[in-house]
Amino acid sequence: MMQQKALVDLQAMANQIRLDVMKMVYEAQDGHPGPAFSAADMITALYFKEMNINPAEAGWPDRDRFVLSKGHACPALYAALARRGYFPTTEFDGLRKMGRMLQGHPDMNKTPGIDMTSGSLGNGLSLAVGMAIAAKYRGKSYYTYTIMGDGELQEGLVWEAAMCASKYKLNNLIAFVDHNGWQSGDKVETVSGLLPLLPKWQAFNWYCQVIDGHDFVQISEAVENAKQSEKPSVIIANTIKGKGLSFMENDNSWHKRIPTAEQLATANEVLGGIVNG
Repeated sequence: MMQQKALVDLQAMANQIRLDVMKMVYEAQDGHPGPAFSAADMITALYFKEMNINPAEAGWPDRDRFVLSKGHACPALYAALARRGYFPTTEFDGLRKMGRMLQGHPDMNKTPGIDMTSGSLGNGLSLAVGMAIAAKYRGKSYYTYTIMGDGELQEGLVWEAAMCASKYKLNNLIAFVDHNGWQSGDKVETVSGLLPLLPKWQAFNWYCQVIDGHDFVQISEAVENAKQSEKPSVIIANTIKGKGLSFMENDNSWHKRIPTAEQLATANEVLGGIVNG
């Protein structure tokens, strides 16, 4: 059972990460706050509790790997990496700027702590499968994690990767689906016949769990359960796009939108962080 202090600390960090996202997008005058907010709690749990990593040695060979398949949500990942110690928070003002390390999608050649370049939707699971296979081949014990958007599951490549992971019994692979129900154009259920998700993943012979993606206890328990399975694991995390700020929640206009100065001030008040910190 997670200790109360650890739970409070994780929530505080998730709030800080969301505020960092708002600040980055505001200063860049570009970005995707809604998708970053829905994934923020999962990213916080992984980087501040679950993953075996070493910020002092970003390329440590035995580290756990992470692939942000929904790469447009990268401001949340950048915030987590900075708060974890991979690079200073002073880099935040360089989001989406030429010559700076924080690109509009994750770039493993520019940003310390990024394990794989991503952003072309539907490719992240295949990349994570490759990492998991490499770990098996090399006799390494690290885990590979990935977070996918629900909209990108419409890509056929995702299901080819799912078949491959099942065939090779990649029990060192843990995938999250950020199931906020929206993609850029509309609700996922409106755009395609993707739903329901659970029986599809079960049909591909994965170990499946469905959780509240904003509940740190459920996230942690799901990861521990996944580590006990002999199959690749998928955690379908029910989330809210824009989670954390009432004026953003379930409003798909925040998929790609710039907050006003007043909205940034409100975020600072609600989330309890420091705008210039």
